[in-house]
Amino acid sequence: MHVTPLVWVLSLGITIALLVIDVVFVGRRPRIPTMAECLRYLGLYIGLAVLFGLWVWATHGGRYAAEFYAGWLTEYSLSVDNLFVFLLILAKFGVPRKYQQTALLVGIILALVFRGIFIGIGAVAIAEFSWVFYLFGAFLIWTAVKVGREGESDDDDFEPPLLVRWVQRVLPSTPDYHGVKLTAREGGKRLITPMLIVLVALGATDLLFAFDSIPAIFGLTKEPYLVLMANLFALMGLRQLYFLLGNLLTKLVYLNVGLAVLLGFIGVKLVLHAMHENELPFVNGGSPIAWAPDLPIGVSLGAIVGILAVTTIASLAKSRRDERAELSN
Repeated sequence: MHVTPLVWVLSLGITIALLVIDVVFVGRRPRIPTMAECLRYLGLYIGLAVLFGLWVWATHGGRYAAEFYAGWLTEYSLSVDNLFVFLLILAKFGVPRKYQQTALLVGIILALVFRGIFIGIGAVAIAEFSWVFYLFGAFLIWTAVKVGREGESDDDDFEPPLLVRWVQRVLPSTPDYHGVKLTAREGGKRLITPMLIVLVALGATDLLFAFDSIPAIFGLTKEPYLVLMANLFALMGLRQLYFLLGNLLTKLVYLNVGLAVLLGFIGVKLVLHAMHENELPFVNGGSPIAWAPDLPIGVSLGAIVGILAVTTIASLAKSRRDERAELSN
């Protein structure tokens, strides 16, 4: 897939412009967005992602379009899991609802920065070392097992990252929020506010999620441009999705199980791809042969859609059964 420098510049320029508009708009008026506003922006971002995939199809072919859609859906599902952790962090630190929009926006920007760094590292590693697919695949399978053992999504055992606990222990802080300010002067001393601690927690969470998401999408496409755009579109609209879904996020009780299956599937696909690329030579001469199947992108896309659909339906069904059980008691 050949992407000209002009296309790179235009893609990044439009994305940065959207973020700048969002930052200026939110930064000047911290508030709770209306449902109509959330639906409008979410529809815009999803529509742009669909149109981008169609543009890729028209200019580069159906294979690359399918790779983009598979990557976008995977990154979107991982971003929703990221959003669920954001929800726990904001609840844990009691962030006033009118300031949550600003905190979420900063968290999303940090996620973009971290993922951009890891995309660059991943692209260089893949170009230089073919065996990195074994490493990515093994890491995703290990992550899938770890996520699967967590079972249903639950915030009872949530604990802030180590970095956050260190900041809380070392830096003097005030218990009160001062708008969206990160520091405040009280009793003649400069103290950090809970908002700074929240942003550190969001940044640490973004860093951890980047370790999972980048190997996952490189398992679906090796094109850095598609990897970057899938991540950008997956992160757009998460802030609006947070306020739109609200308590619905907590109803996705099988989210961890679904993500475990998804990451495990991509991990196995990566290992098979590496085995397929490392061909075995014939003993008696002749052309080398591949000793493992390489799953086509159409199969991957169908599996991703199926896993996400089953996860959502099963989660909502269980939540509905639990609600009925509580009412009957």
